[in-house]
Amino acid sequence: MSVLILLIIVSVLVAGGFLLAFLWSVKNGQMDDDYTPSVRMLFDDELKSTKKSN
Repeated sequence: MSVLILLIIVSVLVAGGFLLAFLWSVKNGQMDDDYTPSVRMLFDDELKSTKKSN
């Protein structure tokens, strides 16, 4: 039974660590690129063709 309590505590600590890492990345602007995903499909073929011609 004590192993279950230990596993629950460890899992809550790991989840808290991931939450803190996510909040830190949002605060530092890692998730701010709203424009590129919407136009990525428009420029995908152009990027592939320039790579092959080099």
